[in-house]
Amino acid sequence: MFDAQPPSLPLTLRNARIVMPRGIVEGGLAIEDGRIAGMTRAGDGVDLGGAFLIPGIVDLHTDHVERHTHPRQGVLWPFLPALMAHDAVVISGGTTTVFDSLSVGASMKRPERREILEPLVAALAEGQASGAFRAEHLLHLRCEISDPDTMALIDATADHPLTRLVSVMDHTPGDRQSPDIGRWFSHMIHEMEVDEETGRGMLDELLDRSRRRGAEVRAHVVAAARARALPAMSHDDRSVEQADQAAREGLAISEFPTTVAAAARARELGMAIVAGAPNYLRGGSQSGNVSVAELLSLGLVDALASDYIPRSPLDAAFRLAADPAFSHDLPGAIALVTDAPARMTGLPDRGRIEAGLRADLVAVRSVGDQPVVQAVWRCGRQVF
Repeated sequence: MFDAQPPSLPLTLRNARIVMPRGIVEGGLAIEDGRIAGMTRAGDGVDLGGAFLIPGIVDLHTDHVERHTHPRQGVLWPFLPALMAHDAVVISGGTTTVFDSLSVGASMKRPERREILEPLVAALAEGQASGAFRAEHLLHLRCEISDPDTMALIDATADHPLTRLVSVMDHTPGDRQSPDIGRWFSHMIHEMEVDEETGRGMLDELLDRSRRRGAEVRAHVVAAARARALPAMSHDDRSVEQADQAAREGLAISEFPTTVAAAARARELGMAIVAGAPNYLRGGSQSGNVSVAELLSLGLVDALASDYIPRSPLDAAFRLAADPAFSHDLPGAIALVTDAPARMTGLPDRGRIEAGLRADLVAVRSVGDQPVVQAVWRCGRQVF
């Protein structure tokens, strides 16, 4: 793994409310060689002033990179500076491990995604190797099965040492995230700034290629993930049949299921379920799909991801712990954004405050009902 972080010095954090798997303990934490050495009552060290001390957040899906690589329609920003800006936002929200969710292939929007994928991955590797980033950045390949070019693109990137996660997605309207083609079309031509006639031609092309090539591309992506033993997710499943297909293919994670039926079937099949933190915070889906609050109430959420708002896992965990409609205490809510995503993606060395694990830690104080990040450590080194 790329990592330019030098060894950290011994460190003691004291006067904290330490959020551990089974409860909250007041006291201090000793850190040695970048790992948690154990609890301490020592009087010296960094005084956290009674702040909560939580594990660093592990975010397995963020689209936020494109907010910086594409700051405006038609503008493509240099990749390394864009990624550094993205990193600053990520770390300020308490995320110490982020899976940058890069588009592999394109549906209608931003066809240049095909050409920029490999140089963007190269810039990500450069930033990680040089120590330009404060969070640890890993790759989540979001594979668009409506695009035949996705097959060559995943073949070119799946073996990269930063690649740790694959998702299979189909943004063709009429199903999954966008069952209402008319609504999707109106939104898309407005966002792409094209006229209706041009947009109609682009839509017809997308529907045709998805119908002709989608199954072939999906099979190729699934096989590529399986061959490399990469955790793989099925994205935006809407029906029982789609959950069944994902399970048959060996996909272990249902990401952002859009209906209760799909989520419940995924649970029956033993799949883990990832939901979007912004959906919970907003009180519902922006696309009219199932609310995460409903899924939480039914016990159908195993982890929360930021989707498009990098600090949303932190805000969602603290709000969920304070929400009387749910049974999550703070340790349980924090686990949804730390321990659970770490386990899903094969990172057992982080996600919990436990002796021997990486000292990826976040000090959080409360301003009213709002959690505020006070400090962040990665591998025992303060990075924020």
